[in-house]
Amino acid sequence: MTLPRTPSFRLDGRRALVAGASSGIGAACAVALAEYGAEVTLCARREAELEILAKDMRAEGWRAETLPLDVTDLDATQAALAERPAFDVLVNSAGLARHSPATETTPEDFDTAANLNFRAAYFLTRSVAKGLLAAGKPGSLINITSQMAHVGGIDRAVYSATKHAVEGMTKSMAIEWGPHGIRVNTIAPTFIRTPMTVGTFANPERAAWIASKIKLGRVGETTDIMGAVVFLASDAAALVTGTSLFVDGGWTAG
Repeated sequence: MTLPRTPSFRLDGRRALVAGASSGIGAACAVALAEYGAEVTLCARREAELEILAKDMRAEGWRAETLPLDVTDLDATQAALAERPAFDVLVNSAGLARHSPATETTPEDFDTAANLNFRAAYFLTRSVAKGLLAAGKPGSLINITSQMAHVGGIDRAVYSATKHAVEGMTKSMAIEWGPHGIRVNTIAPTFIRTPMTVGTFANPERAAWIASKIKLGRVGETTDIMGAVVFLASDAAALVTGTSLFVDGGWTAG
């Protein structure tokens, strides 16, 4: 008999855009994609951090360039992408948190979180998709959401709402662009040790709550996301679209 062969996880010849690449999950995703052969464009507001990461990646023999950009500036983002060939892969990891009891949410905090986590994500995904459609190419668009897009959390009404919105747009975009070979998915991590979560882990009450929820008994590291992003970007996930890949240590299973 002819034995089947596992589709390749390699990303050679593909161009990837990683937003929020200056630190944390975004930086880890950029490294993972480059390690598997992609030519990676690192996008974030912090130019100095991008240059350091790009330099270190090039030292490994990988291909990386920087694109200093505030993705909440929709006109600038669209213009920057229009100047470049279509990206085969998008990882949208740009995000922030404004945690507080719902009764204390300010309009300013709501708008700040929604503008980056949802509005910017929506239009960045749209811009990359438009480039693929114009070029007649397939692609893989990946939005980093959170387990909090699927469950509630202490002081996280705004954050959960913005991430839930991204889950919703992802499903609709997957339906719309599926006939063109463009896949759209999310990765929903649990609490990951990054600069953004330092304050949460420093709070003993919050740290104990997190530890009680994660069934595997540990919080996440950025390396836990790397395999997931390579999988969704690659041909190994060729029939995966419109869904969320949980990297949550079993949190949502309970």
